[in-house]
Amino acid sequence: MPIGNIAKKRGKAKIKISSKREAAMQRIVDSYSEDFDVKMTVIQELIPLGLKAVAAELQGEFMKLVGAKHSRAGNNARWGLQDGSVYLRDQKFAVRVPRIRDVEANKEVTLESYQRLQKPFDDDGGALRRLLHGLSTHKYQESSSLAAEAFGISASNLSKRFKRGSAEKLRQLQTRSLSQYDIIAIFIDAKRYAEDGIVVALGVTMAGEKIILGVEQIHSENSRAIIQWLDKLIERGLKFEKGILFIIDGSKGIKKAIEQRFSGYAVIQRCRWHKRENVVAYLDKPQQAVFRRRLQEAYAKTTYKEASAEFNQLHKELENVNMSAANSLMEGLEETLTIHRLGLSPELAHSLSTTNCIEALMAQMGSYTDKVDRWHNSDQILRWTATACMDIEPRLNRIRGHRYLNVLRNKLLEIVEERSGEKSSVSVREVVEIK
Repeated sequence: MPIGNIAKKRGKAKIKISSKREAAMQRIVDSYSEDFDVKMTVIQELIPLGLKAVAAELQGEFMKLVGAKHSRAGNNARWGLQDGSVYLRDQKFAVRVPRIRDVEANKEVTLESYQRLQKPFDDDGGALRRLLHGLSTHKYQESSSLAAEAFGISASNLSKRFKRGSAEKLRQLQTRSLSQYDIIAIFIDAKRYAEDGIVVALGVTMAGEKIILGVEQIHSENSRAIIQWLDKLIERGLKFEKGILFIIDGSKGIKKAIEQRFSGYAVIQRCRWHKRENVVAYLDKPQQAVFRRRLQEAYAKTTYKEASAEFNQLHKELENVNMSAANSLMEGLEETLTIHRLGLSPELAHSLSTTNCIEALMAQMGSYTDKVDRWHNSDQILRWTATACMDIEPRLNRIRGHRYLNVLRNKLLEIVEERSGEKSSVSVREVVEIK
């Protein structure tokens, strides 16, 4: 068979397949004609056939409103064409829009389909995710354009869209109700941004799921500011009547705020890792390795009695080596042994004895926020932090040992009942101790 005939047949086949595809897409649009929202979504997905679908939709609505040409029915009249634009996904395309005028009311009639298509698909969600994950506004157009006719993807335009999207994420995080969650443990930690800091609360539900409860911009971890922030969480429905285990890094301001605001309902576990590093910081390199291992072995003891005896021995040894390290060990030591006193399983103790859970969250947040070269204002810091949190949260795994959280709940209930029956106020350390 001559080569020319083969090329000719291939050309016909290509045209035929294209025609079938276009006809199939048209049938999809027609099949959803009863549901306007679904139809608009389908049209957004029809790139590059989207422009043809948009033109057909505008013309179809136009004909419904004005009727056939030269008809005299109704008050709507044809009023020519105007230049306009629509969004397909997150890209803007120029279109010619038919105009309609209500002659009797002397005002223009807006096409509903045109109004809906002037907003980016998914409310700027695509642009927000791309910029959040590190795509520069100045590189956005060349990496996302699907058609040469696209426009409106300038750096300033994208910046405005990101601000809108991230502001909405911040609003969602700061206002969503917490009453739907049965929180049993809360991790609290802070992250620095230039001269300011963000405090984050990560809750753990009875199912072991991690929920970001809130973020707050606080210059320093002082108790008054933390109390006001905790009040906001309570106003949003945070339940604490059954008792909550708070895991913190040892900040005195955070500890004081928790004890004042949650009174007899809070039990504090101080991070063992921070305590260990605070102690060995006073020692030279060879001694650091030795005592780091010794401290880790002491925390690994199963019972409170065994761990306490091991730490008493370590304290005596440190007194001969470095008195400052010995004093650092005893400061707040009992709060690092709360998990021992509660008698939790090793799996659950592994998850709740340190701030590793929230430290991991902070590291993931850094992969988003560290891309920002300069923080211009408070609003920018909060928007980026909240957007990163909302993006990370669905991927957070349940804590290790979550099957034993009912044991922790029973222990906390016992503590709450014991405290409510006491006339005088006592410290967390005295109440938590299980004889």
